[in-house]
Amino acid sequence: MKAILLLEDGTVFEGSSFGAKGRKCGEVVFNTSMTGYQEILTDPSYNEQIITMTYPLMGNYGTNKVDVESRRSFIRGFIVKENCKYPSNWRNKNSLTDYLKKNNVVGLEGIDTRKLVRHIRTRGAMRGIISSTQFDTGKLNKELENYPGLVDRDIVKHVTVKKPYRWDRGVLNVLTGREEKPPVKYKVVAFDFGIKLNILRLLRSHGCDVWVVPAKTTADEVLNYKPDGVFLSNGPGDPAPVDYAIKSIRRLLGKVPVFGICLGQQLLGLALGGRTFKLKFGHRGANHPVKNLQTGAVEISSQNHGFCVDIDSIKDKDIEITHINLNDRTLEGFRCKSIPAFCVQYHPEASPGPHDSNYLFEMFTKMMDGNL
Repeated sequence: MKAILLLEDGTVFEGSSFGAKGRKCGEVVFNTSMTGYQEILTDPSYNEQIITMTYPLMGNYGTNKVDVESRRSFIRGFIVKENCKYPSNWRNKNSLTDYLKKNNVVGLEGIDTRKLVRHIRTRGAMRGIISSTQFDTGKLNKELENYPGLVDRDIVKHVTVKKPYRWDRGVLNVLTGREEKPPVKYKVVAFDFGIKLNILRLLRSHGCDVWVVPAKTTADEVLNYKPDGVFLSNGPGDPAPVDYAIKSIRRLLGKVPVFGICLGQQLLGLALGGRTFKLKFGHRGANHPVKNLQTGAVEISSQNHGFCVDIDSIKDKDIEITHINLNDRTLEGFRCKSIPAFCVQYHPEASPGPHDSNYLFEMFTKMMDGNL
């Protein structure tokens, strides 16, 4: 079965369809991870995006119920060089094809993904439409022209939960089936801007009683929980239009320790009076080098973001830059000097990715203990 990708600049890629049938508009991006495709598919930060994997073979170990990172997939399309139709792994339950069908994700395989990635790196991430039902580029282009893209839009509201809930599951040891659930020592309120489940698992595994709240929760509602700390989650799209969260964060600063990841860093930066900007093609993958300026160590990180805090916009604030991206020298982490708040732009919870930065969750508990 045929499928095509049409980019906003008129470039067309034609290949074979797999997964769900249909057509979807989104921002076309690429991810450099070799594994972890199921975690990528279920990361809400990819809301309204069409993901191209740079590694040529995907689906070889299938899918399972453990590796999901949210309640469902929010992506618009999935593009690979080759989709493995006969996965082999002791944890496998469904093929990648069946998983995409179940999650209503349109797949495209058999194209020159290297050519597409080089095109995006040169021209930048752009709007596109992926289709396995319509192949008239004129008609597809009309649909694409009506798609507004991600800039200046709040798409957090499409992925956040509607009601607060308590999370009580730790990190699972897949070999033993046991969860890491130490005694509860801290109460943490976690804003869900598109939160990944492994963040919640790690918070619980560090002794936190975790309460997840919708993105529009006010500062007063958060403080009513009497938390020891507040967590700002990852999430999709442009942070600037998420003004309700910025207002809540601004009111919480200085009243309770704050830890932010990814979109959480961007929102914290805006709450402190900084600016954000859109990266040319973003950072997405499980192999991005980040330098910890406090220790001098280089951490290999998992990343997924298209926007970033402008370092120059926060230099005159009461903050310390803690992490820098070694690929393009953009901001990867900072902390406030006079109030208990810190954040990173990358994903220390990995899933997929390395575990070099798990120490940040310990830093959060030390901050809640008043020792940081």
